[in-house]
Amino acid sequence: MTGWAWAALGMYAVWLMAAFGVRALVQRRRTGDAGFRGLSGSPGSAAWWAGVLFVVALLGAVAAPVATLVGLPVLAEGAPAVYGIGAAITVLGIIGTLVAQKAMGASWRVGVDTDERTALVMSGPFAHVRNPIFTAMVTTGLGLALMVPNVLASAALVALIVAVELQVRVVEEPYLRRTHGETYLSYGSRSGRFLPGIGYISSETEGPSSR
Repeated sequence: MTGWAWAALGMYAVWLMAAFGVRALVQRRRTGDAGFRGLSGSPGSAAWWAGVLFVVALLGAVAAPVATLVGLPVLAEGAPAVYGIGAAITVLGIIGTLVAQKAMGASWRVGVDTDERTALVMSGPFAHVRNPIFTAMVTTGLGLALMVPNVLASAALVALIVAVELQVRVVEEPYLRRTHGETYLSYGSRSGRFLPGIGYISSETEGPSSR
């Protein structure tokens, strides 16, 4: 099991470095701005909790394999097929994250500045899904949790899912509706929130809904 824990740590490090470190450097070189906007919302608000839970998820993804290395038992002992499937899902999530970030181009941001207006990306993976980066991030988190399936990994995955839901529904969708108006509503009527065909925006008055 320790081998899988080390592999999870290594893959997670690669994902962090590529998705945030390298991406920020590329962004700064191309636009003069690294793209980081940080937490939004007042302490205790849903937007604030989204940011806090993102941090919890990121730390938990490190803590889970480390805990296994020091003796914390996994929930699926002696299940190499589960660990291997987790590794494959993690690779898929890492690739998906990088592809979606590249497709976002100069509009890529971590967090939201409500006074800023960036171009609405509707091509590539964004043609079918409005939040493919978040979808890929959760995919990566699921893979890591399967590679080292202990209670900390499960908690980190839950924190990530809740953080993504809050960030998208409470922070990003309202911001994009205000900023891009009918263009965003039209785009949302034909692209899913996290998966193709699920989470369309039905109308301006009804707001985001699944159908």
